[in-house]
Amino acid sequence: MSDLPAMLVAFPMLFSVVALLAGLVRQDTGWPVAVVATAVQVVAAAVLADRAFEETVTYVVGGFTAPYGIELVVDGLSATMALLVAVISLAVLAYSRVAGPRTNAFYAVYLLLVGGLTGMSITGDIFNMYVFLEITGLAAYALVASGEGGRSALAALKYLIVGTVGASLFLLGIGYAYIATGTLNMNDLSAQLAEVGHTDPLVQASFALLVVGLFVKVAVFPLHAWQPDAYAGAPDSVSAFISALVSTVAAYALIRIVYTVFTVEFLQANPAAQSLLAAGAVVSIVFGSVLAVAQTEIKRTLAYSSVSQFGLVVGAVAVANETAMIGATVQLVGHAVMKGGLFLTAGLIATATGARAVDDYEGLIQRLPLGAGVFGVLALAMVGVPPAVGFVGKWYIVLGAVEAEAWPLVVVILASTLLTLAYFARVLERIFFRDPDGSGVDESQRHSSANQNAERSGDVDVSALSTGMQMTIVVAALAAVGLGMLAFEYGQMLQPTVAELLA
Repeated sequence: MSDLPAMLVAFPMLFSVVALLAGLVRQDTGWPVAVVATAVQVVAAAVLADRAFEETVTYVVGGFTAPYGIELVVDGLSATMALLVAVISLAVLAYSRVAGPRTNAFYAVYLLLVGGLTGMSITGDIFNMYVFLEITGLAAYALVASGEGGRSALAALKYLIVGTVGASLFLLGIGYAYIATGTLNMNDLSAQLAEVGHTDPLVQASFALLVVGLFVKVAVFPLHAWQPDAYAGAPDSVSAFISALVSTVAAYALIRIVYTVFTVEFLQANPAAQSLLAAGAVVSIVFGSVLAVAQTEIKRTLAYSSVSQFGLVVGAVAVANETAMIGATVQLVGHAVMKGGLFLTAGLIATATGARAVDDYEGLIQRLPLGAGVFGVLALAMVGVPPAVGFVGKWYIVLGAVEAEAWPLVVVILASTLLTLAYFARVLERIFFRDPDGSGVDESQRHSSANQNAERSGDVDVSALSTGMQMTIVVAALAAVGLGMLAFEYGQMLQPTVAELLA
């Protein structure tokens, strides 16, 4: 039995302590420690993924046989999440070298979050999923609060309060499941729940609590209240990191809870459970998009965009077939790359020009071509323009919904493309079709934003942009397109895992 799954979780947590202790000896040592840790994490996750797509890799902590011991399970789906966490973590570190924050304490918490997200991705024990969920939450709260000023602290406090409610509901759902079955191992729990009966009130209550708790973490409307403030109030590198990974891994956990623990048979026996998932998807897609259009700040626009995009994933979970689940996985991977890249690009633009509002992006293509071009590519990828990965994820999900004859959901998913275009078009129009002096706006708008226009036409400080910052956003744009070209092949590789998940 290989120890690699355990090392994948323990390694970043160990280096988190190393980064903290190194800071007592010498400051500014946190970044190289974090880079070494995440680089090793990428290699280890890649090796494990190569094995997991051939056969499922399991590891029992302490040698205690499952279901009594704590089990780690790595299949194609969980390996994808673990590798995604490692790669995004390393990419954000390349950006943050100059952009900051740069304290050893920051990097210690950063690595703790990497460990928590990895643990959530590969655990086969529902209680340990809760433990890693809490580690992830506490680390994310601290990272959001690492920004300067009261806005970050207030956003972190709001995130803490709402996140604690979600985690508490999740824990209560675990408690009901344990009372009903006497086990916490996911595979054993699934078998025991089937014996108890999928229509048992205790089982139904457990499902509802677990799903609603994860809805909070995923930021499904109207349980999304923490997300816009957290994303907007955090430092740019933190916004990119948590937007790319925290809700993504929570959505993956939702997939595991619904299909590994409760199974398709539960949804068939409880139509109301499937309706809960579908309703959460539809409401998130529509209201997330509408609220994104109404925002004046770029980071808040991107935050509400995530509410809408994760609605697509929840919709795929509700559909409950192989095609839709492959689409959900592709969508999760694509969203992490595209949304993380958009937040990093927004941070780069703000560093060079000071632009943080939608109106501040007027004429950006003339002032900062690199930032404008990358933002445009990633925005169009989010809309779902072929051959970007955003198109492939939606394509699979729509096909899955058609196969299931879920026509209302099909209509909403197709409409989501237009809704996504609605909030990105207003930004792209300002970037590419307006001059920095505000040309193209009416007289009243020109008069009310005169001071802002003066600021927009100011000098661009390209010297503030590090090579790492620029390379990271370019790689994100290339990855958004490149992953789209590889996504169909990846879907074929993932098909056996998904088939087993839905069996």
